[in-house]
Amino acid sequence: MKELAELVKEIGAQKIIFDNRLKPVQAYNLAKATGVEAIDRFQLILEIFARRATTTEAKLQIQLARLRYELTGAKEKVRLARMEEQPGFMGLGAYEVNVYYETVKRQIQSIRGKLRKIRRKRLLHRERRTELGFPLISLAGYTNAGKSSLFNVLAEEEVPVDSALFTTLSTTTRLVEFSRKKFLLTDTVGFIDRLPLTLIEAFHSTLEETVYSDLILLVVDVSEPISLVEKKLSCCLETIERIGASGIPVITALNKIDLLPETGIQQRLENLKEKAPNPVLISALYKINFDLLKQEVLRMLKNYVPASFTIPLTSETMSFISWLFNRTDVQTIKYTGNSAHVVFEAIPWFAEKVKSRVKKFNGKFEKILAVKA
Repeated sequence: MKELAELVKEIGAQKIIFDNRLKPVQAYNLAKATGVEAIDRFQLILEIFARRATTTEAKLQIQLARLRYELTGAKEKVRLARMEEQPGFMGLGAYEVNVYYETVKRQIQSIRGKLRKIRRKRLLHRERRTELGFPLISLAGYTNAGKSSLFNVLAEEEVPVDSALFTTLSTTTRLVEFSRKKFLLTDTVGFIDRLPLTLIEAFHSTLEETVYSDLILLVVDVSEPISLVEKKLSCCLETIERIGASGIPVITALNKIDLLPETGIQQRLENLKEKAPNPVLISALYKINFDLLKQEVLRMLKNYVPASFTIPLTSETMSFISWLFNRTDVQTIKYTGNSAHVVFEAIPWFAEKVKSRVKKFNGKFEKILAVKA
């Protein structure tokens, strides 16, 4: 403790950070001995999250995680705060233990209520997206792996990109098109090794976008030392399993190959092909191998079925055909007299939805063909 206090004084440290969890009494004793606040890894992650949060939902989720963390040591923290003020323990001495404890619990309940409202709105948005009939692709990966850079290129968007941790704390969804097939692409919060369970629970509504996806595009920074790449890849796959998304197909985008020597790129692929599901070497920065990545996406989401129908031409059916063009891959359309014959491709359940619409217009839904190999 004395050596640590001398080191703090020598380098002018403003805070001490421990990789393992600190009990309130440990943080108190460290603060007392060194004169600066002592925090653990969980508190550091929360501080980074707090600086990065921009949406109301992200801010509420961070508050919830912080309060739940505080609640576990609330009684001990109040007792220590009453003894003597130390960095990180100020402002609590006036509270009785039970009053402080109940105050934190009420704040947690209030935040959960607000998050439930946001979650209901998110559910409505998801239902509306489902109505569109487009498969959902979720970008996932370790923080700072290049998810947002890849999202920007694929979606032609400008979501924030930064070399710092946790640039993305809320989801962004955009419509993308590969070879006339349309998909919804969602950028999600980055994973991190030993992500505390409290944070996974607090960010559940954000992470559940991954759970409801049809395909996970797992982005991995392949330019780092191989041992670190393998560790982060394992962490991501474990997190996907923890949030209940292990049954969803995964494509691993091995990103940042532009930072590797030409001779080392294939070696990395060889090292990782048994551990990374469906690996594809790419560079989001220089758009290298994007055609290969898109082909792999189309291969994994090949459950489109071709179908055809004939429908009488009216103002309503013309509007319907226009709607269909925006949501499926219309192969051909032929106009004969007062009717139109349409051949299109769509995911099976959406083709069935089109079938019911055609029947309402007194049209003839001729066939849903077998799924193409």
